[in-house]
Amino acid sequence: MTDTDTDTGTDTEIEVGTDTEVGTDTEVEITADLVRDLLKEQHPDLAGLAVREVAGGWGNQMWRLGDELAVRMQRMDPTPELQLKERRWLPVLAPRLPLPVPRPVRFGEPSERFPKHWTVMTWVPGEPLDHGAISRGDHAADTLAGFLRALHVEAPAEAPVSTDFGAHPRDCADGFEHFYEAVVPDDIAADVRAVWDDAVAAHAWEGPPVWVHGDLHPANVVVSDGTLTGVVDFGALFAGDPAWDLAAAWVLLPAGTTSRFFDTYARADEAAIRRARGLAAMRSLFLMLMGQNGDRGLPGGKPHWGPRGRAALDRALKA
Repeated sequence: MTDTDTDTGTDTEIEVGTDTEVGTDTEVEITADLVRDLLKEQHPDLAGLAVREVAGGWGNQMWRLGDELAVRMQRMDPTPELQLKERRWLPVLAPRLPLPVPRPVRFGEPSERFPKHWTVMTWVPGEPLDHGAISRGDHAADTLAGFLRALHVEAPAEAPVSTDFGAHPRDCADGFEHFYEAVVPDDIAADVRAVWDDAVAAHAWEGPPVWVHGDLHPANVVVSDGTLTGVVDFGALFAGDPAWDLAAAWVLLPAGTTSRFFDTYARADEAAIRRARGLAAMRSLFLMLMGQNGDRGLPGGKPHWGPRGRAALDRALKA
């Protein structure tokens, strides 16, 4: 399981552009000893389990706890809202979903030793897709479509909304332009612009707000046996336009499987597909930019995300 908590919505350019400022919120070093001490204080019955660091993470840092659990430690996130959202809603959503997702099992509260929130969650087995591969493309397309059909049901009135995610592409122009200017290759710049402009021109979502994961990219799904086997990191969860998740048809799935995905999903009209394709292009550019950040060693940036983003962008352009 992985945890990246990276944003690709309208506020992402601020995050990407101010990594130095964001990175100052690290006054408490998170170590295995700290995790054990916190468990001893607040959940002593779990303190004897082995603690192992999980590589990666930006907003939160993950530690394996025994074989079946993980500890999610608030790190860069300036507020606990994302963890509190997962605590509130994952127990509601998880029983309805056909793939494993993390379930909160214990809550860790801020203390003198660690003044932030942390949560003990179930571990989702598998390899993060940003380190793995999908070889059973049709199976993965059917699996992703089935998962999103189950997730994309009308959300209750009290469901969270988001200012970072969920907007129509036309309202995300600043974020797109930032990524576009930063990393778009010259030889495909016009094609990327055309895909984005087409998404901006598409009709808005007119249905009721539905549950949306909001941050489906290769580090937030896990694979095994050549196909998708789990979905993680629901910090961006919101009620809104499902096109934000439908973008995963290009971002996650191998070339040649997009049509099968949408046939199986069977709920996306032409406008939703156009919005999703533009959002896939924006997310792909973001992954490419994160790959560049990884070369500079900034928190959360990962060099191997660059090629993943470029491959996803190529798939979106060829759709």
